Amino acid sequence: MKIAILGAGNIASVMAKTIGQMEEASCYAVAARDYIRAKEFAEEYGFQKAYGSYEEMVQDREVELVYIATPHSHHYEHAKLCLEHGKHVLCEKAFTVNEKEARALISLAREKKLLLAEAIWTRYMPSRERINEVLASGIIGTPHTLTANLGYVIADKPRIIEPSLAGGALLDIGIYPINFALMAFGDDIESISSAAVLSNTGVDLQNSITFKYKDGKMAILNSTTLALTNREGIISGDKGYMVVENINNCERIHIFSHDRKEIENFIMPKQISGYEYEVRACIKAIKEGKLECEEMPHIDTLRVLEIMDQLRKEWGISYPQEEC
Repeated sequence: MKIAILGAGNIASVMAKTIGQMEEASCYAVAARDYIRAKEFAEEYGFQKAYGSYEEMVQDREVELVYIATPHSHHYEHAKLCLEHGKHVLCEKAFTVNEKEARALISLAREKKLLLAEAIWTRYMPSRERINEVLASGIIGTPHTLTANLGYVIADKPRIIEPSLAGGALLDIGIYPINFALMAFGDDIESISSAAVLSNTGVDLQNSITFKYKDGKMAILNSTTLALTNREGIISGDKGYMVVENINNCERIHIFSHDRKEIENFIMPKQISGYEYEVRACIKAIKEGKLECEEMPHIDTLRVLEIMDQLRKEWGISYPQEEC
């Protein structure tokens, strides 16, 4: 499948390297706002074509699937552009700034009969299935609590600190602990409590979120742009617990018994980058005529954005594009 990348930044580079090693996909086109940058990117990663504008690239009839790698502040605009020109879309997380934007894109994709998927890679990885298998096996008993954290020292990055780029810890990295909880415990949440530390620009630098589920389960989630964390996810039951190394790209899963002794562990399979799973899911869905990926259906994308909208409202965070 001929894949195009919209945007030529760091995350686009990772995807380009990945596609270049996949049998089922090819590096066809890349677009940036600057032609020279797009041309250099194309030459470095083996793309056939380079475009100096996004508008020009989406008019290329050979493009089949577009991966959107721009800041999430621009996802709505860029995904809309692709869909209006008949292109299937794999859009980087956070899918959009808010639920309203996502609903509009999903409606347009369905009208155009095009695939639209969120590139939240943890939803597509083999680790997700392995975690579900462990929970279903009963080896840790009935799960009752979950904790997950993600932290990097990135508060000085423009994408974090700038409200115009829909900055903050929540949309950039907090989305991973939230997805981890929803994948393991579902979304039948009774109440959400939270706290956040805001920057002088009005975005969250770190936050703590607690989900209380209707069946009594609880999930405690933390994300920060101020400190380095161990990135662990821990699911605890009445017979033992599971430790997931790196919820952002699971490396290993450890199983502990009721006396806290490790009784089993699983190493995740070797991967290109981890991005290949979402690309394969999109290709499979497109070939089957589906408009969404079963690994991350539209309803789940909307649920995550609904939760993040609610949290930002409580914290008093809004972005310029939402105030227009």
